[in-house]
Order: sequence, then C-alpha cells, then structure tokens
Amino acid sequence: MRARIAAVTMMVAGIAGLAAGPAIAAPATTENEAAACAAVLNTPCISHQHDGEGFFGVAQVSADSRQLTMVQVEVRTQKAWGSPWETVASATTVRLGSAKAVTPRVVTTDLRIICATAGPALEAAQQVTTCTNPF
Repeated sequence: MRARIAAVTMMVAGIAGLAAGPAIAAPATTENEAAACAAVLNTPCISHQHDGEGFFGVAQVSADSRQLTMVQVEVRTQKAWGSPWETVASATTVRLGSAKAVTPRVVTTDLRIICATAGPALEAAQQVTTCTNPF
C-alpha cells in the first residue's frame, strides 16, 4: 500500500510540474452538465467545448470527498478513415473528491474523438474509460 501511495504522490508531483506551463482558458460547465455527471459516481462525463478558435476536451467525475480521484481526458484525431487514432492533447487531474480535467485547445479539421478515464486513483481496476462518437 505504501508503494502505491508513493507512486501516486510521484504522479501528482509530475502532473503538478506539467501544469506550470502556459495558461489556457478553461471552458465553463453548465448546471445541466454538472448534474448529469453527478448522477453516476466514478464514471467520467465527457464533452467538447468550442471557444471560437478551436475546441477543448473536457472530462469530469463525481466522487466521494474522501476518495483520491483521477480523471484523464484526451483528444484523439484520425488523419484518414481507417488510420490509427492519435492523441493530440491530454490533461490529467488527481485530487480528493470530484475532479475535472480540460485539454489544451485543439485546432484541426481531422476526424476526432474525446476519451476519458476516471475513478479511484489507487484502484486502476475500478477506473472507467469512455469515448464520444467521432465528430
């Protein structure tokens, strides 16, 4: 157990170091989105939001306030039908309780999907991954 806690602590420290990069404006979450996400604990709620210059992948997860929770969101693109999906932007948040992650802005005309993984940070087997339909 101590090894797992140490690994998560190192992961959080690494993520915190990555978060020190350039600031981006995070899209707002509507009350309807927040209510829908709160309905199912430890299951990511995903969306994409536009800001006029591009779009952001957004994932949030509702969790018990005492649970160390992880949420990761990725924007994946596909250059041509049948080619592999490539991750072009991602963001990860680890914190106690509910969590939200927002990718950096993506500008592309390629086919794209948003995927998210979320759940208890110390229990990978209990984490859930889900993706949007291609758009």
